[in-house]
Amino acid sequence: MTQNSQDKTIPKRASVVVVGGGINGISVFRDLALQGIDVVLLEQRDFCSGASAALSRMVHGGLRYLENGEFRLVRQSLQERDLLLRNAPHYVFPLPTLVPIFDVFNGSMASLKRFIGLGGGPSRRSAMMIKIGLMLYDWLSRKSRTMPAHQFVSRKKLRAMTPDLSPDAKFGAIYYDAWVKYPERLGVEMILDTQEACPNASAHSYIAVEKVEGQNIHWRDRLTGATGTIAPDLVVNATGAWVDFTNLALSGGQENDTPRFVRGTKGSHLMIRNKQLAAALDDQMVYYENADGRICIAFNYLGVSLVGSTDILIDDPELARCEQSEKDYMLDALRFVFPEIEIRQDDIVHVFTGVRPLPVSDADATGRISRDHSHREQEPNDKRDFPVISLIGGKWTTFRVFGEEIADVVLKRLGRKRQCSTSHLRIGGGRDFPNSESDLDDWVGAELIDLTIDRPTLERLAERYGSRAIEIARFCQSGPDAQLVAASAYSRREIEFLIRNEKVRSLSDILLRRTGIGLEGGITQPLIDEIGTLMSGVLGWTASELEHHKQLLGEELGKKHSIV
Repeated sequence: MTQNSQDKTIPKRASVVVVGGGINGISVFRDLALQGIDVVLLEQRDFCSGASAALSRMVHGGLRYLENGEFRLVRQSLQERDLLLRNAPHYVFPLPTLVPIFDVFNGSMASLKRFIGLGGGPSRRSAMMIKIGLMLYDWLSRKSRTMPAHQFVSRKKLRAMTPDLSPDAKFGAIYYDAWVKYPERLGVEMILDTQEACPNASAHSYIAVEKVEGQNIHWRDRLTGATGTIAPDLVVNATGAWVDFTNLALSGGQENDTPRFVRGTKGSHLMIRNKQLAAALDDQMVYYENADGRICIAFNYLGVSLVGSTDILIDDPELARCEQSEKDYMLDALRFVFPEIEIRQDDIVHVFTGVRPLPVSDADATGRISRDHSHREQEPNDKRDFPVISLIGGKWTTFRVFGEEIADVVLKRLGRKRQCSTSHLRIGGGRDFPNSESDLDDWVGAELIDLTIDRPTLERLAERYGSRAIEIARFCQSGPDAQLVAASAYSRREIEFLIRNEKVRSLSDILLRRTGIGLEGGITQPLIDEIGTLMSGVLGWTASELEHHKQLLGEELGKKHSIV
């Protein structure tokens, strides 16, 4: 495969075209394909490169959504969290979470007003309201629970656990949620699983939907300029914050026929390299309130500390980037809860920003806008011969059930019946992967018998790819290999395997999504040059094509990640 080709050709027609290759679009694509539907996925950038790459890395029920009375959402999210712990044991893990509590009763009335719908922005929560919330959280997850119930700790124990925490914290609460190591990789693995199991399904990156004429969608390859058409019976618009823009293109340019469904809010996160902060966080997440009552998080992730996030209304997702004011806000919030830790601007090694595709709302604060998911159905018009189903909202945690719900809507329209469920379907490297540390140690030992690589290398590959590590290890040992000069934790053949087998088409695909190099703050010019040379050899890029891809990477790093 070269940069001028995809691993599959985009067909001329399909029963369903899913536009948007974020986690929700991929989930719909997977579910429909498994029901025997011929389905094509078109994504204008790389898979999971928008909001699906900008989550807080949490797989959670949404404790704070209880305050809005969204019990169904929280219950469903907790159930999906527990399914992911089983279905993706290579990437999803329990996360002990500490909530520092600064007030016993103050803030209770404000929380109560929000709960009964009287509005109001963020404000500090009291110990009483946090206790009630955690009791509800435990109760809602009682049927699927895989982790311990919450507990409260005294100020003395809190200080012993986290000495750097603000001395103003009167209590602490500990509960469990989960975190995801490589959300972007999980999305790609779902695509690879689907294409392997369903020959009539295909997913294509860097394909922009240009316009619609009758039964035909006109598309353009954003990397090569190639164009073509595809005629669907139905379209699923899963473009997230771009839903309304996509619907305009799918309406034949009739702006009056495209109601507004989505209002985006921008969420930015910081990756910080600071030894004192890393030591203070240890192996738990700290879930804390800033002085204004806005919820923030901090936990150690891929060798650095992840801190987030902001929640700012934004109309055009293309303009989303982390502004200096957001960095200042998050650092100030961090200092509020860890006042003795000095954190400087130059401790920030990476920044990422995404836009949450929330439903249009007249809520008086962004935190009051529902995080639940829904859909809208639009019938054919005089310019378009097929209906469009638009996905609205949704949390990363609930991608599976959202995809299932939309697939059922599509199946009903097509007159088809569901053949299987994805509830207990393991994903990618989660298949045949151990669920415990002791089982993992035995698994590595057993697999080493048929391999020539050493134990540390296989353990490192298993940490990155789960059970797919075996396939990658065999590829690595099948030819001359060496560590990358500019990123010694990775080898040349490991990267080559990803390029050849994981729908890689650009430098940013490798540096920001198929590996954790970007989030770890490891992107350097020597590494860009080294990876670029390697990709040119595999994909057949000319010198001018390589320079073009370097330019595209530079623009993305500067715009979305504050790296120049």
